[in-house]
Amino acid sequence: MNVVTDAQTNSFPNAPTKILWLQVGGLAALLAAITFSWIAYGFYQPRILARIGFVDLAIWLGIFQGLLGAIVEPIVGWFSDRVLSRFGSRLPQIVVGVTLAGLIFVIASWLVETQLAEGMRWIVPVMMTMWVIAMIIFRGPAIALLQGFAPTSQLPQANAILALVLAITSATSPILGLILKQIGASMTFILGAIALLIGSVLLWGSMPRHLVTATSPEVSTTKLTTKSLIMYALPFVVGLGSGLEINLLLHILPSHLFQANMNLSIEYIQSAILLVAGISTLPLRSLLRSLFPRQKVAFGMGLGLAAIAGCLTLTALSQNGIYLILISAIAAIALGLVLTNTIPLALAMVPSNQAGFGTGLYFGGNGMATALVAALVITQGEISSMNGSLLSLFALVIAFISLKKFAKTIKN
Repeated sequence: MNVVTDAQTNSFPNAPTKILWLQVGGLAALLAAITFSWIAYGFYQPRILARIGFVDLAIWLGIFQGLLGAIVEPIVGWFSDRVLSRFGSRLPQIVVGVTLAGLIFVIASWLVETQLAEGMRWIVPVMMTMWVIAMIIFRGPAIALLQGFAPTSQLPQANAILALVLAITSATSPILGLILKQIGASMTFILGAIALLIGSVLLWGSMPRHLVTATSPEVSTTKLTTKSLIMYALPFVVGLGSGLEINLLLHILPSHLFQANMNLSIEYIQSAILLVAGISTLPLRSLLRSLFPRQKVAFGMGLGLAAIAGCLTLTALSQNGIYLILISAIAAIALGLVLTNTIPLALAMVPSNQAGFGTGLYFGGNGMATALVAALVITQGEISSMNGSLLSLFALVIAFISLKKFAKTIKN
C-alpha cells in the first residue's frame, strides 16, 4: 500500500524518494516475458525459414533485424517521450506494442501449421520482421519506466533486480530450447503471446491507478546543434561499445572452453556465464555506492567494460581449461557490473524528459553491435582470440571516450 502511495505522491515521471519495489517487480516480470519471447523467436526463426526454403535468408535476416533495431530503437524512444508528455504515461505505447507482438505470435502459430503456396512464403519473413519491430515498440519505453521507480542515486540498485531477472532468464535458453523443441513451433508462439500478456498485466497491476498529465514535462523542441548531436551520440556509442564486448564475450570464451574439452556445449557455457553475471548483480549493486557519488554509473560501466576487454585479451595467452574457467568467471562478474549500470547510464546521459530517447539510443547501439558481430561470424566462420581482442579493445576505447565526455558534462 505504501508503495503505491509513494508513487502517487512523487508524480511520475519525477523520481520518487525511495525505490518502488512493487513497480520494479512488475517491470522485471515484463522483461522476463520479453526475454522468453526472444528465446522462442531465436530458436524457431532459422528452423522455420529453412523449412520453407529461405536458408540463406535465415542466416542474414538476424543481421538485417539488428541494423533495423539500430534505427528503430531511437525513433521509438523519441516517440515514447512524446506519448509521456501527451498522456502522462508510457503505458499506451507499451500496450500497443505488447498487443501487436502477441497477435503476430498467434498468427505465426497458425502459419507454421499451414502449407503455404510457393508465392506466399514471403509472408513468414515479413511477419518475423514485423514482430521484431513490435517488440521494439514497447521494450525500450518499458525499460525507461525505471526512471520513475527509484531515486536517481538508487537506480543501479533497482536495475540490479532487472539485470538479475534478465540474465537468469537468458541463462535458461538451452533448457528452454529442449522444451520448445518438444512442444513444437505453434504451441511455442502461443506461449510467447501468453507470456507477454501476463508480463504486461503484472506491470499494469503494479502501476499507480492514475495518469499524470498536469505535471508531465514537455519534451524539448529546441533546434539541434553540433554540441547537442554529439551529446545524443554518446549513449549510442556506449551502447555500441558495450554491445560489442558482450557479444564477443559470449562468443569467444564459450568457444575456447568448448575446445578445451570442458564436456559442455557452447550454449550451456554461455548460460553459466550469464548465470554468474546475474547472481553477481546483487552484491555489485551496492559496491560503488560510496565511490564517485555523481559519476558512479559511468565509473561502474567503464570498469566492467575494461575488465571484459582485459579477459578477452588474456584468452590468447593460454588454452588451459582451468585458466579459461578463471578468466570466464572474472569476465562474468564484469558482465554483471555492466548490466547493473546499463539502464541507469542510458537514463543519466540524456535530460530526464528524454528517458525513452536515451534508452532507445543505447539499445540502438546494442543492435548495431549485434549485427556487426553476427556479420563477422558469418563471413569469418570463427572470430579468433587475436581479432576478438583487438575488436574488444576498439569497443573499450570508443566507450571510454564517450564515458569521459559524459563525465565532463557532469562536472560542468
